[in-house]
Amino acid sequence: MIVPLLLSGGSGTRLWPLSRADVPKQLQALAHEDTMLQATAMRVIDNVNGLRFDAPCVVAGEAHRFLVGEQLLHIGVQPRTIILEPQGRNTAPAVALAALYLAAAGDAQSLMLVMPSDHLIADVPAFLRAIDAAVPDALAGKLVTFGIEPTEAATGYGYIQPAAAAGVVRPVARFVEKPDQETAHRYLAEGYLWNAGIFLLKAVDYLAALERHAPDVLTAARAAMQAPERDGLFLRPEELAFAGCPSISIDYAVMERADNVCVVPVDMGWSDVGSWDALWRVAVPDANGNVVRGDGALIGCRDSLVRNDGGPFVAALGLEGMVVVATGDAVLIAPRDRAEDIRAVVDAIEARGLDLARTSHEVRRPWGSYKCLGRADGWQAKRLAVRPGGRLSLQKHAHRAETWVVASGVALVSVDGVEQRLSAGQSVHIPTGAVHRLDNPGPEPLDVIEVQLGDYLGEDDIVRLADIYGRTMRAG
Repeated sequence: MIVPLLLSGGSGTRLWPLSRADVPKQLQALAHEDTMLQATAMRVIDNVNGLRFDAPCVVAGEAHRFLVGEQLLHIGVQPRTIILEPQGRNTAPAVALAALYLAAAGDAQSLMLVMPSDHLIADVPAFLRAIDAAVPDALAGKLVTFGIEPTEAATGYGYIQPAAAAGVVRPVARFVEKPDQETAHRYLAEGYLWNAGIFLLKAVDYLAALERHAPDVLTAARAAMQAPERDGLFLRPEELAFAGCPSISIDYAVMERADNVCVVPVDMGWSDVGSWDALWRVAVPDANGNVVRGDGALIGCRDSLVRNDGGPFVAALGLEGMVVVATGDAVLIAPRDRAEDIRAVVDAIEARGLDLARTSHEVRRPWGSYKCLGRADGWQAKRLAVRPGGRLSLQKHAHRAETWVVASGVALVSVDGVEQRLSAGQSVHIPTGAVHRLDNPGPEPLDVIEVQLGDYLGEDDIVRLADIYGRTMRAG
C-alpha cells in the first residue's frame, strides 16, 4: 500500500489577509467548499483507480493540530498519525520524521506519496495515472518526482530537466531554480517541467539518501524520534533534539544530489495557488473576467478578483486587473500582477508590531472560535462560538474580570464551583481570579458575548487548571 504523507506546514503569506499563521492557506477553502488539506486527502482514498492507499500520515505544526484533525475527520478520513513539528524546519526534516515513524512501525519498505497539502489539482485521474506509472520504479529503489507540463514561461517555479530517454518515467538530468523571464522561455522550448514538490519513494530509500547526502538532517530527526510523545492521534518529536535540525528542503537535501532520481511528466491542472493572481487564474470568471466570492458588487470592472470573507460589503467601480480581499479586520487592494509582492505588505505590518499577519479575525479553538468585536484601553468584547459538546478549559485570570451574555443556545457555566444553566438573554459575572468554565451541553451552537475589563487583556493571562483537549498550561 501507498502511505500518503500530507505536509501541512507553512503560513501562506502571499494569500494575506485570508491566510495567516494561525489558519494558513492549506486549512482554508480557497477554490472549493473543501479546504485544501481536505481536497488533498480526498485525492488518495483507498482503492481509487485500483491504487491502494493507506490512511494518511500528516506533518503539521503544534498550533494547527486540532484544525488538522477536525478537518480530516469531518470528511471521514482517519489519519494514521499527525506528527507535530516542534519548529518548522522545511520539507526534508518533515519527511524524515514520517519515514522514521514508518520504519519504527515496521513499514520501512512502504511507499510514501509526499504531497504539499496546499496545492490544487484539477485532473485527479491524470494524477492517479502518473502515480500508477511511478510505482514500479519507486519499488525498485528510485526516488520519483512528478514534473508538471508547463502552460506558460512562469518565473515563480523551479524547473526539472528530464533526461533524453524513452518511457513515461524518465531520469532527471538536473533541477534548476526559479528563472528570469528569458530563461523561462528557453526552458519551455527545451521541454523542462515545473517542480511541483510531489514525490513517491520508499521510506527506507529516503532515509538511506539522507544518510548519504544530508546526514545532519537524519541525525537530528532520529534523535527527535527516539522517544516521541504519543497523545491520541498526535505524535510529538522531542523538541530540543529537533531544534538542532537544519532547515532545508527535500530538493536541496536529497533530490538535487542523488543519482537515482526519476520524474514522471504529468498534465493535471496543477497550481500551488501561490498568489491571489494564481487563484484568479484557476477560478471560473464571469463574462467580464471577474471572480467574485462573498458580499460584493462590481460595476464596469474587468479581469479582477473580489473576495469577501467576513468583511464589510465591497463595492468596486471601474477596476481592471485588480485584487480586493476583505476580512473582518483587514482589506487588501493590489494590482493582480503585483500579487507576488504581498510579502512586502506583511513585512510592513509586522514591523509595526501588529498581529494582523499572524492572527485571524476569527480565532479557531478546539471548542469552537472567537472574534474580537471591539477594544479600547481597559476593555475588550468578543463573540464566543462554542460548538455542541464544546468545553472551554477550567481557568482563571489574574488581570481581568469577565461578563458572559448568552446570545443564543444554552450555556452551562461554572464560577468558583457553582454551576448554572443560562439561556438567551441571561448573563453571569466572573470576578478577577475566579475559577470558571463554559460548556455547551446542548445540540445547537452556543453564542456568547464576552466583555473583558482589566488592566491587561492578553490571551496569555490564563491559568489553565484542567482541559479536555490537552492544552493545560498552553494559552488559547
